[in-house]
Amino acid sequence: MLPLVEGGKGIAVSNGESSGAWAAAGGIGTFSGVNADACDLDGRLIPVHYYGRTRRERHEELLAYAVRGAITQARIAYDVASGHGRVHMNVLWEMAGAERILHAVLEGARGLIHGVTCGAGMPYRIAEVAAQYGVHYYPIISSARAFRALWKRAYHRFRDWLGGVVYEDPWLAGGHNGLSNAEDPLHPEPPYPRVLELRRQMAEFGLGDIPIIMAGGVWFLREWEDWIDNPELGPIAFQFGTRPLLTRESPISDAWKQRLIGLREGDILLHRFSPTGFYSSAVNNAFLRELCGRSERQVAYSTTPVGEHNVPFAVGARGRLVYLTAADKTHAEGWVAQGYTEPMRTPESTLIFVTPAKAGEIRTDQINCMGCLSACLFSNWAQTEQGSTGKKADPRSFCIQKTLQDISHGGELESQLMFAGHNAFRFRDDPLYSNGFIPSVRQLVDRIRTGD
Repeated sequence: MLPLVEGGKGIAVSNGESSGAWAAAGGIGTFSGVNADACDLDGRLIPVHYYGRTRRERHEELLAYAVRGAITQARIAYDVASGHGRVHMNVLWEMAGAERILHAVLEGARGLIHGVTCGAGMPYRIAEVAAQYGVHYYPIISSARAFRALWKRAYHRFRDWLGGVVYEDPWLAGGHNGLSNAEDPLHPEPPYPRVLELRRQMAEFGLGDIPIIMAGGVWFLREWEDWIDNPELGPIAFQFGTRPLLTRESPISDAWKQRLIGLREGDILLHRFSPTGFYSSAVNNAFLRELCGRSERQVAYSTTPVGEHNVPFAVGARGRLVYLTAADKTHAEGWVAQGYTEPMRTPESTLIFVTPAKAGEIRTDQINCMGCLSACLFSNWAQTEQGSTGKKADPRSFCIQKTLQDISHGGELESQLMFAGHNAFRFRDDPLYSNGFIPSVRQLVDRIRTGD
């Protein structure tokens, strides 16, 4: 088996065709089990429509779609792989019903899935679930400390099913990143010392033979030559998340592929607008710039005069008064004059200023929430008995299900969230893609094996 792993990219971006092709080339293909596309018997996409009147009803519909889609993609991947390589399924622990979906998919796709990778949170129970179905598990972590917590609490009971540990660089990886509050998003740390610390921690637990899979920032293998056969690091494999986007089997639109080829260094933004609360990395397009603008047009308020917050300001159709500082009222009046006439309250006692059209879109998206996360900052949904986080919905965020479904099914690129790793600018100068060439997955894997 080639120690080359396709990174799983959520909501129909890593599917059965791409992951099956990666496995067929001798590596480990990973399809996304996060609201994957389902197809009918003729291979036609089954559109997703929600009919439930409540969030709870739509949540149950979403879980049913998710299970059906993941089983569909597992079957496609298995068939395309034709007995070569391995097929893994990627899930986010913070997605809605992660445990329920895993049980249903691993039961419905028995024998088709060889491993489960799981990150975006602390997936304590992934080991127990995978072991029940005789499937290896691959936790995605960003520090030795995180793995220690997972091992001590749960994984030590399921050592035999730990297939590997994915170290995902929290500064360079695409999608959601595992930056902790102790780490500075503006000052990246080199991966070698962090992975070495992880290996030493694993060795303490008797896991010196378990592979570490380096993910995030991996492009040319020749740049990692000192990692390979390095006795300090032990067994190492490499995960590629961004490069497989630009293959013939990749399901993303041609427009998206061309956008990737044109990226320049610095075009990827590490931000914290995701409704998960995690940092994430995506192309800095009009979608992210609008979110940045919302937070920049923000002032703190008080419901009663307190200290410098003693200048009245009317909010909403009823003109209810809140109190700003004199300087902030000047800012607010300036934004209103520019057309940002709708102040919206956040959970942190601040107001953001948006246009009436954007305010309407935000409220509509919050109302239409289908509960795609275990807890959502944007809509205040939570998969608890109460169905709510108990906090005010946050208009500084966005509906992640809506935008990722739109972009993965041909939506306009500038107005949607476009996840990508920070090395995506390298498509532009990589000779493999010169003259607009887009390789097949097998051609890409063969190229990677050369060191390039």
